[in-house]
Amino acid sequence: MPKFIVDFMLGRLARWLRIFGYDAEYYSGVSRTGLLYQSLKEKRILLTRDHVLSRKRAWQFLLIKSNFFLDQLKQIKDETGIEFDSNRLFSRCTFCNVVVETIDKQKIKGKVPEYVYATHDEFSHCPKCKRIYWAGTHLELLQQQCEGKELWKKTVKH
Repeated sequence: MPKFIVDFMLGRLARWLRIFGYDAEYYSGVSRTGLLYQSLKEKRILLTRDHVLSRKRAWQFLLIKSNFFLDQLKQIKDETGIEFDSNRLFSRCTFCNVVVETIDKQKIKGKVPEYVYATHDEFSHCPKCKRIYWAGTHLELLQQQCEGKELWKKTVKH
């Protein structure tokens, strides 16, 4: 599975790649040289809107053309061949980029809204920042937005 490094102009895109389960490092205060170094060192595809940066030597790069994140995701899908698979949704922390872990419902009691606790049985959390995740109504909205751009690959969890 490809890994990405995202420049400071594409923070929202980094978050969406993480939502879809992709390893997407985001550096807002790193120089162009630093981004290129990390791309080469970690074999990450550099995603940028910076025309100057795109002409430098990275491991791989993709010059993002659109300002709109759904179009950006479509470009990445079309040019790299990656799939946005529903089985990987929310498998990474959207803040830390760490793989989330399933957590027992009893352990999060009092840490999520009561309604959420009462209406959901499956939760995961980030072992680094301790954020808690669950499949809420945002999942339906995400599906609707992505279907229009032919981004969504709906699969059944086994």
